[in-house]
Amino acid sequence: MDLKQVIRDFPDFPRTGILFRDITTILKDPAHFNSAIVQIEELLEGIEYDLVISPESRGFMFGAPIAARQKKGFVPARKKGKLPGEVIRKTYFLEYGLDAIEIHKDAIQPGQKVVIVDDLLATGGTAKGICDIVEELGGKVVRIAFLIELCSIPGREILKDYDLRTVIKY
Repeated sequence: MDLKQVIRDFPDFPRTGILFRDITTILKDPAHFNSAIVQIEELLEGIEYDLVISPESRGFMFGAPIAARQKKGFVPARKKGKLPGEVIRKTYFLEYGLDAIEIHKDAIQPGQKVVIVDDLLATGGTAKGICDIVEELGGKVVRIAFLIELCSIPGREILKDYDLRTVIKY
């Protein structure tokens, strides 16, 4: 199924100069949503992993069902201040500002193999922040999978040391 045909574009959102790729059109249709999950799962074939990590909020929509279907643990990477207990935080750049991502310190055990699943690769800052946390906790990122990659933004370059796969490229 060609999901690229379903995605809507919103120019100048959330600010002037940004072209927002809207995936709600995929999410609202069960066949499209399932196809997106299956196509991301296909990017993970042939590797061994213990955990799926996804950043809030749109990454959760794809990472959690994949973890459940593959019988893997799911680790949420949350925005600053959303997780109780001890966390590790990394600050990163977005295409329109600064943000931070946090993961519980006990979420990843040394030696665990991790895949990161998210909806969109733009600057790569969120995924790189998650990679840094995984490695700080002794885990290994074995693959990063995105539904969409914005090729005009150098996110892939920031993640050049990782095995990165995408379903749709713009």
